[in-house]
Amino acid sequence: MMPSVQQLLIVLLIIIVLFGAKKIPDLAKGLGSGIKNFKKAVKDDDNEAQEVADATKIEQDKKDTANTTTTTTNATSDTTKTNV
Repeated sequence: MMPSVQQLLIVLLIIIVLFGAKKIPDLAKGLGSGIKNFKKAVKDDDNEAQEVADATKIEQDKKDTANTTTTTTNATSDTTKTNV
């Protein structure tokens, strides 16, 4: 249910009376900068989470490569022992 135009005008008039016409732009500016800072913090947090995920993947790949190399070395040693 949408408020009527008359209700919106009454709310606007009350806001002007409470805060004064000079304070409203300052309040809007403060609200805008707050929203901007919030969006920036969320974006930075997402970037940080992505970096952590990438670092974890790189470490896991290194472990997998080391395990594969060890397994290959052990298999080669076993084959050499069998042939001798």
